[in-house]
Amino acid sequence: MTRIIAVLLLLTVSSASGAPPDPESWFGHRMGADRSVLDWHRVLAYFAELDKESERVAVREYGKSTEGRPMIAAYISAPENLRKLEQYRQIQKRLADPRLTPESELPRLAAEGKTIVLITCSVHATEIASTHSAIEFAYKLATSDSAKTRQILDNVILLLAPSINPDGLDLVTKWYRSTLGTPHEGSSPPELYQKYVGHDNNRDWYIFSQAETRAVVSGLHNQWHPQIVYDIHQMGGGGARMFVPPWMDPIEPNVDPVIAQQANMIGMVMASDLTAAGRKGVVVNSVYDFWTPGRHYQSYHGGMRILSESASVRIATPVTVRPEQISNTAQGYNPREKSWNYLEPFLGGDWKLRDIVDDQLIAMESLCLTAAQRREDFLRNFYFINKRACERRTPYAFVFPIGQRDPGAARKLLETLRFGAVEIEGAAAQFSAGGKNYPAGSYIIRMQQPFSSFAKTLLERQKYPELRLYPGGPPKRPYDVTAHTLPLLMGVEAVEVGDPFQAELALAGEIRFAYEGQASRGALPASDTDSWRAVNAAWKSGRAVFRELKTGDFFIGAKAPGSVELKRPRIALYKSWMPSMDEGWTRWIFEQFGFEYSSLTNPEALQGDLRARFDVIVFPDQSPSAIAQGYRPGSMPQEFVGGLGA
Repeated sequence: MTRIIAVLLLLTVSSASGAPPDPESWFGHRMGADRSVLDWHRVLAYFAELDKESERVAVREYGKSTEGRPMIAAYISAPENLRKLEQYRQIQKRLADPRLTPESELPRLAAEGKTIVLITCSVHATEIASTHSAIEFAYKLATSDSAKTRQILDNVILLLAPSINPDGLDLVTKWYRSTLGTPHEGSSPPELYQKYVGHDNNRDWYIFSQAETRAVVSGLHNQWHPQIVYDIHQMGGGGARMFVPPWMDPIEPNVDPVIAQQANMIGMVMASDLTAAGRKGVVVNSVYDFWTPGRHYQSYHGGMRILSESASVRIATPVTVRPEQISNTAQGYNPREKSWNYLEPFLGGDWKLRDIVDDQLIAMESLCLTAAQRREDFLRNFYFINKRACERRTPYAFVFPIGQRDPGAARKLLETLRFGAVEIEGAAAQFSAGGKNYPAGSYIIRMQQPFSSFAKTLLERQKYPELRLYPGGPPKRPYDVTAHTLPLLMGVEAVEVGDPFQAELALAGEIRFAYEGQASRGALPASDTDSWRAVNAAWKSGRAVFRELKTGDFFIGAKAPGSVELKRPRIALYKSWMPSMDEGWTRWIFEQFGFEYSSLTNPEALQGDLRARFDVIVFPDQSPSAIAQGYRPGSMPQEFVGGLGA
C-alpha cells in the first residue's frame, strides 16, 4: 500500500508532445474488426503511448497477474484533475469513512470531489470485446473536444483497466490465431483461461484467492473506493444483444437500497441511450440477480457494480443468427417478443465483434456521462451509505473465540476480511458478550464501521428467498451461488452478538488463534489446516513425519507412542483436455498447502503402469463423458480429442 500511495504522490502528468496515435494505425486494424485479436504487450505499449502523448491520460501499473504480466489502469480525467490525484484520493477516503468526516464538511467535499469510476474489462478471456472497446474509448477521451467528453473529464476520474486477466487474454489470442482458417476457428482453448480457476475468477471478489483479484482490490478498489464499477462481460448469442441493469430479484439484503436504486437508474439510462442510438436487442431486469458478494465487491463498500452482458460471437469470428436460433424462453423475458424490459427485440441477422464494441462504447459513455452529471449526488449518497453502515445497531458484533478447532482457517478468515477493508479488534482482557464469557485474545468485528455490510454478509447465515416460477409452481433456479457464510465454509466458530457490550479492545495486529481441543504434547492437530502445510514442508526438507493412529494428529521428526511413519504420497491429478475449474481449484489447493503432485493427461494415463508411478490419482469433479470420451472427433484439433475410453 505504501508503494502505491507513494506512486500517487509522485504522479505527474507529462506534457503532450504530439497527437496520440489512433488505435487503427497503431494495431493495424479497427477495434472490433472481424478476426482481430490483441496481444497484451501491444495493449500495454499503446496505453504507454497515450500516457506519453496525452495530458488527459496517466497509466500506472497496480499489480502483476498470476503469470507475472503487468496489470495496468489508465487514469483518465482533465489535466488539472490528474495533477491533483492524491488530493482527490484523500477526499474519497474521507467520504468512505464518515467517522473521520463530520456531516458539516460534506457539502464542501461533495463540491470539490470527483466521481470515481472503475471500468474492468475481459475478466473472462474469451469475452474479448471489452479490451477493444477500452482502447477506443481511451483514445476518444484523450482526443475529443465534444461537450460530453469535456463534461466527463471535468467531473469524473476514470480508472480504466483494459484487462484484469491479461494471462487469459494472451492465451485466447494464441489459441484463436492457431485455429484461424480451420474448422475449429472460434472455439475455446482446451485449457482454463485463468491458470487456476478459469471462469470462477469472477466469483473471487469475497475470498481473494487469485493474484489478479488481490491486485484489483488492493491497488484500485481499496485505494480509490469508486462510486461506480462497470464490469463488462459477454453472454450467449441466442437472445438479447445486451443486458444492463436493473437486476432481477433477489437483491442481497445487505446491499444498501440506495446502491440498488442507483444501479437501476444508471442501467436504465444506458438502455435508453443504446435504444436512442438505434441499437436493438437491449434487455433489462433479466437473467442476472444481485445476490452474491462473489461478484459484487464494491456493492458492499458504498459503491455499486454495473454489469453489462453482450451477445457473443465466436471469439472474433462473426456469426449469422437465424430467426429459429433465437430462444423462446429466458429468465425474465421472451427473446422473441416485445416487452417492457425488451422493447426492440433482435430477431436474427449478422452479428460481429464490432457490433459488440459499438454497444459497449455507447454504454461506457452513457455511464460516465451520468457519473459526471450527478457527481455531487453520487458523492453525497456514497457518504450517507457508509454513514448508515457505521450506525448499524444489529447485530452489534461478531466474536471469534481465541480457541478454535482449526486455528489456521480462523486466521485465514479474519485475514480475508481485513483484506476486504474490514476492521478487526482484539480483546486485551476477558469480557462478557451475549451472556457468554470470552478469554483475552479473542477477536471482535463490530458492525459500526463503514464496510460492515461486507463483514455481515460473509459472517451471517444466508436465507435465500423462496422464489417460484409462478404462484404454486416449482422453485425458480438461482442464477448463481446462494450462500457465502465463511464460518460455515471454513469450520470457524463465530458468534453473533446482538446487544452492545463492554470490552478492552484495540485494532488487531498479527492474527493468532490457539487450538481448542486435546492433543498430545508436540502434536500437530489434524483439524488445523496449518498442520498440513507443516507436514508437507517437513517432507520437503527431508524430515520424517508420523501420524497418531487414534487421533490422526501429526508428529514431525520423532516417533510418538501409537504413531506410524507416513511416507510422502505420490499424487497425480487427472487433467482432461476439456477444461475443468475443479481441476484448477484442486491444483491451487495442492500448491497452497505444499502438496507435490503430477498432472496426469490422457496420453500419460493411457501409457499404463499407473500403480508403479502413483499412490493416489485424484479425479476432479467432472462429468463421466468428459473423462471417458472428452471432445468428440472433429470438434477440436485431433491432439485434443478423446478421453480415457469407456
